[in-house]
Amino acid sequence: MRITAPVLVKARQPMQMLELDLDDPRDGEVRVKMTASGVCHSCLLAADGTHSGAPKPIVLGDEGSGIVDAVGPGCRTLSPGDHVIISWAPSCLTCRPCHEGYPALCLNEPLFGRMPDGTTRFHYRGTDVYHYGPATYGPYIVVPEEGAVRIRKDFPLDLAALIGCSVTTGFGAVVNTARVTEGQSVAILGCGGIGLNAVQAAALAGADPIIGVDVIDSKLDFAREFGATHTVNSTKEDLVGRVMGLTGHGVDACIVAVGSTEAMEQGLRILAPQGVEVVIGLTGVDETFAVNPMHLIAGERRVLGSNYGSSNPAVEFPRMVELAMAGRLRIGDLITRRYDLDQANEAFRALAAGEQARGLIVF
Repeated sequence: MRITAPVLVKARQPMQMLELDLDDPRDGEVRVKMTASGVCHSCLLAADGTHSGAPKPIVLGDEGSGIVDAVGPGCRTLSPGDHVIISWAPSCLTCRPCHEGYPALCLNEPLFGRMPDGTTRFHYRGTDVYHYGPATYGPYIVVPEEGAVRIRKDFPLDLAALIGCSVTTGFGAVVNTARVTEGQSVAILGCGGIGLNAVQAAALAGADPIIGVDVIDSKLDFAREFGATHTVNSTKEDLVGRVMGLTGHGVDACIVAVGSTEAMEQGLRILAPQGVEVVIGLTGVDETFAVNPMHLIAGERRVLGSNYGSSNPAVEFPRMVELAMAGRLRIGDLITRRYDLDQANEAFRALAAGEQARGLIVF
């Protein structure tokens, strides 16, 4: 098949709309006709050179949804016509983390940019073009069968795209990783697409107070809409003082949904005794932040990482759909703007400028 997709040829340069050859699905793979793709910050980090390890040329996109168009030999669970959400962490089905339901921690993860067999499915004039995970900016993509999770057909497919990363990651960081319970206090540092879903999850869990923290007032407005009881612009207020004033002793959980080591250090300072900081914001590969061991020991505080919301997409994606269908999870309200495929560069510009909660490329 021949498709046209935005291709990142070189970091810090606009993506180019190129005509690519797409291979047919091989054994255990499916081809998906894409409906929509979210505009993720992780892809922006590849485009701006922060994550320099992304091979080039590459088709970006790690959050999307669509309809199965064709299946390769050996597929057992999917058929043409199935509505699916794309997972960037398909299970290898053999290692311990995958058996335990944590495919994002797979021990047999393929080389970045390639399919599990070490090859690519995109080509440009005979040259391989790499995949950023599932490469959801392609109007058609080929992924392992385990990387496409079937959902009910009466749920809007464009909204389903956001479940593929931002909804599951933010929601899971609160529910699965921090395990927030009713009445606990929560702070969310960074109220972008993932942070807003952490706010939603805290509200559903019955947390109080829920404190949204950001440096952009418009994002704090979004946080209040999605359930934050209080907001703090950390460039205008003393974050530690404000949190202590609201809670008396600090928060039980702090979700750091921004790739700032300064925010990660601030998150530790606002933890209550036995509080947990969950780090989900992506930084540069070699960045670090300081931790005072006595602050951890004296108050039995913890720092945890959360990859894909500590989730099993095969279980979580349909669950998120059911919550949205029941009106308990707001997905459509996350979308600030919809883009055509050839507007992908503008979507990145708006994301970098902090102008949107979530941008959505609609095919």
